[in-house]
Amino acid sequence: MTDAVNTVTDATHTNGGSLPGTLYLVGIGPGDHAYLAPAAKKALSDASDWVAYGLYLDLLGELGEGKQHHDRPLGEEIERARLALRLAIEGKSTALISSGDIGIYAMATLVFELLDGEFSAQASQLAVEVVPGISAVQMAAARTGAPLGHDFCTISLSDLLTPWETIEARLHAAGQGDFVTAFYNPVSRQRDWQLARAQQILLGYRPATTPVVVARNLGRSDEQVRITTLAELVPAEVDMLTLVLVGNSESRTLENGRWVYTPRGYRKKLSANRPLANPHDAAEETP
Repeated sequence: MTDAVNTVTDATHTNGGSLPGTLYLVGIGPGDHAYLAPAAKKALSDASDWVAYGLYLDLLGELGEGKQHHDRPLGEEIERARLALRLAIEGKSTALISSGDIGIYAMATLVFELLDGEFSAQASQLAVEVVPGISAVQMAAARTGAPLGHDFCTISLSDLLTPWETIEARLHAAGQGDFVTAFYNPVSRQRDWQLARAQQILLGYRPATTPVVVARNLGRSDEQVRITTLAELVPAEVDMLTLVLVGNSESRTLENGRWVYTPRGYRKKLSANRPLANPHDAAEETP
């Protein structure tokens, strides 16, 4: 991908000082176009300039024809967000793109942090639209059944921006609360011990046989999804492209080993073979 813009000038020197454009914060899901939301497709179509990590531009393929591509590598997230903001301030309709959902461990929060700081003077004039995408945890759950059928949480194991002491406290809280727990950023080239520590902590709160989903490169040609147990999870077999989803103490694997689900508590009602006392209760609890 080529970088069409290396530096962005002040708005008064571009387009005759035109009004700011729209900044679309777009989550493109796992990468397969089949899982790209219609709203995301429209935002990408409406934007003249795309800002993203190069892999995400590659995943969008022919959808990016005729667009100005601004490729920024991993590690330059702040500059990527600044560039998108500057382009929009210049009057260009701009899409800042992340895989999965852009609001989950992704670029949206950084944009709003900048709007709350160095770009605060332009914040009230800039149109920002956040377009959600299918997250990795949703995709992993869909591939394996219904492991998110009850209360769950997500925890990033990256201590690059969050102290490990804080992460470990959250791991204990997830264990004590018996939450289904999804691990984002489980390992990296520089971090290879945090997942093993998380495994050790959760083993103190739930059975060794607790189902675990290990999902790598979801929605892409080399997707790999397998089901193991908390005791048999091998952290060395996990990489930075993997999501690890640990069931709670009630999560079950069906006999064929293909599906995992976490019951919501309907077993008594099912065994009694009677309908809910108030059929609206279930609907009210469904997001």
